[in-house]
Amino acid sequence: MVTVARSDRQYPDLTSGYNQRWIGTPESVAMIESVEQVVHVVQEAVRDGRRISVNGAGHCFEDFVYNDDVDVVVNMKNLDGVYFDPRMNAVAVEAGANLLNVYEKLYESWGVTIPGGICYSVGVGGHVSGGGWGALCRKHGLVVDHLYAVEVVVVEKSGKARSVVATREKGDPNRELWWAHTGGGGGNFGVVTRYWFRSPGSAGDTPDALLPKPPSHVLLSAVSLPWNKISEKEFFRLVSNYGDWHEANTRPDSGAAGLFGLLVLNHRSNGQIGLITQVDATMPRAREILDEYLAFLLRGVDSPVEPMTVSMGEYTAMPDCFEPQRLPWLQATRYLGTSNTELNNPTRRADYKSGYMRRNFPDKHIATMYDSLTSTEIDNPSASMHLQGFGGRVNTVDSSSTAFPHRNSVFKLYWQVLWSEADDDAKHLAWLRNFYGDLYQDTGGVPVPNDVTDGCYVNYPDIDLSSPEFNQSEVPWYRLYYKDNYERLQQVKKTWDPRDVFRHAQSVRLPER
Repeated sequence: MVTVARSDRQYPDLTSGYNQRWIGTPESVAMIESVEQVVHVVQEAVRDGRRISVNGAGHCFEDFVYNDDVDVVVNMKNLDGVYFDPRMNAVAVEAGANLLNVYEKLYESWGVTIPGGICYSVGVGGHVSGGGWGALCRKHGLVVDHLYAVEVVVVEKSGKARSVVATREKGDPNRELWWAHTGGGGGNFGVVTRYWFRSPGSAGDTPDALLPKPPSHVLLSAVSLPWNKISEKEFFRLVSNYGDWHEANTRPDSGAAGLFGLLVLNHRSNGQIGLITQVDATMPRAREILDEYLAFLLRGVDSPVEPMTVSMGEYTAMPDCFEPQRLPWLQATRYLGTSNTELNNPTRRADYKSGYMRRNFPDKHIATMYDSLTSTEIDNPSASMHLQGFGGRVNTVDSSSTAFPHRNSVFKLYWQVLWSEADDDAKHLAWLRNFYGDLYQDTGGVPVPNDVTDGCYVNYPDIDLSSPEFNQSEVPWYRLYYKDNYERLQQVKKTWDPRDVFRHAQSVRLPER
């Protein structure tokens, strides 16, 4: 194991992630290569009373990994193996692996995958523990719906660090620790070092029989609507049509479950609104399903669609997909996840928010969206609100069967604004906070769980949810992330992290009793 100190030249590269608003000042960074090394580092930190945090790939949206209170960063990037474990009859994925490496190994070796996220460089450790969703979720559910076991370095009440394996087996005395890692979020209970994946009900003893098979080919479509031609009425119809379609197409056994649609509502300064769609090309009527979906979204929109010729947040311009392209699944996955250089912009500063929708938007929500996206307070082509397909197979799992609670939502929401200069922090944060607060003004500025909205995604952490200035509802931040599962997570915390070693600004709290 290599320990990087402040005097080492690589230190600056190991003390910040993708968001340059968060830069840490730890005493050291431990470059982990084995589970035993994790146990050793955690044990030393507990002995010396030093605060630790864990970095998987640097995608944490808040300062939970890199802040001035952290003394030791446990860097997992070198613990990145993906292999079949015959002892578990499951595919093992070490916590430092990134999603694209996982997809490539699983698919190229065995023709299978896990239904994880789109961004190639997201680390498995945090992605899985928060639930994990992606373009295959409507057909195959969440990543955690295929999680068989997890290995975690925990700290006992005595202060002893040790490694524990917890499985989903009903008779496993550690099962609640497994459950907590099916949506409980990272940095709460210990250091995840490895996951094992095997789909429930799968039969066989080889990887090709144990996990979902993605389609061999997909249709990838990208079209746009120009902001200078679309009217407010047309904007209203477009957004409302997206919600109506997802409300009507949630059955996991329908052809529509093989369609994943993104509606990227960029700020007007971008010039375009994007419709990015991926469809299982091996389904009967695949092209017709795609055409019908786009026609439905464009009902009442007279402005003609055009090629998507500009980048939209983390998605590159895709003019070649104006006519849908039939691509091998892994090629399409790699293209969507890696093609935008914004993902590697070393000056990027950012802020994000999230929400879940159980039903379509009320009219006043859409009016707020239009006002915010045409506001002159900012001039930033990367400011956007993304509507993301959800539901389908995700919603066939009971909300208490895993720690991930949003099992009745039909689509999800993701806000992002990216910029480069620290002097511009205030105006971009103000724009996003005003947008979000105005949208949810009837529920205290946040998407409280009710008949229409359904809380927030723990993997898109938002510290504003903890602030009475921005969350004026009676629903605390932990209820927005976890709903009714929070008290159970607290009991897991009490059992497996009784000293509260693993904590951050929005970590699961120890119960009062």
